[in-house]
Amino acid sequence: MPDTTRPTGTHRSPSILVTGATGNLGREVVDRLQAHGARVRCLVRHLPHLPGSRSAVESAVVSVIGDLTDRTAVRAALVGVDAVFLIWPLLDAAAAHGLVAELVAAAPRVVYMSSTAIDDEAARQSDPIVQVHADMEALLRDAGLRPVVLRSDTLASNARGWAAQLRAGDVVAGPNVARTAVVDERDVADAAAAVLLASHHDQLSLEPYVLTGPEVLGRADQVARLGAALRRGLSFEPLPADLARSRMLADGRPERLVEALLAASVCRPESRRITDHVERLTGRPAGTFAKWAVDHVAEFS
Repeated sequence: MPDTTRPTGTHRSPSILVTGATGNLGREVVDRLQAHGARVRCLVRHLPHLPGSRSAVESAVVSVIGDLTDRTAVRAALVGVDAVFLIWPLLDAAAAHGLVAELVAAAPRVVYMSSTAIDDEAARQSDPIVQVHADMEALLRDAGLRPVVLRSDTLASNARGWAAQLRAGDVVAGPNVARTAVVDERDVADAAAAVLLASHHDQLSLEPYVLTGPEVLGRADQVARLGAALRRGLSFEPLPADLARSRMLADGRPERLVEALLAASVCRPESRRITDHVERLTGRPAGTFAKWAVDHVAEFS
């Protein structure tokens, strides 16, 4: 397990750039890095959406306004940075090449957040989103950056997308995606922080870490566990692709993203793989989705 002891004495606290810092996972990573005394920098589009309280932001988080497609902003964000936590959410190959060029010039350690759905034996991946992750892994490796790759299974926090439906009724409707070992984003954040703060980098594996929860769940299973936490009889209603598409477009999601999400729901195979990599990196087993649901009942009430 990596040494994540907080720096003491004359040792300089590491400077870490967190991308995706306003998302469900990024916020958790920022919190953990701050708790360990790291100097945190975030690349954000809008300053008011930085994670944490105003005082925490002012005292411990430096912000650079921009996004990962803006090479000038990326270059500024990378100045003096020791490590980067990279979330690449874009279906944009040209922008990916530009970002990697900036990373090569700055030469920080890179921890890349990828997907367990990648098939290393396949010439092409099952859907566009997984292909983006596979392509970015290859870009980083081929550029000589030697990234530490964290392949995460489905994040429990994705269930937050059901909150509006559950406030309105007892049915969650959506695409019936393949069953996977759903993982608590807090466990993924703990693993990411352990890697980012590791003092002995040569002890980290160059093979991807595969971060999973302890049990394989479908959407209906997750909804049932949420129902138990909320003490309500909830059910899941699978939606056909055309209806799911129209609802996501009506919610304002970009068409290209909607098509990629639908392709993932149709093409991505079931995964029954469960690993101990969360425990290997954090020193404790991964938590269950049922525990996540109990801890987040207020968000669905």
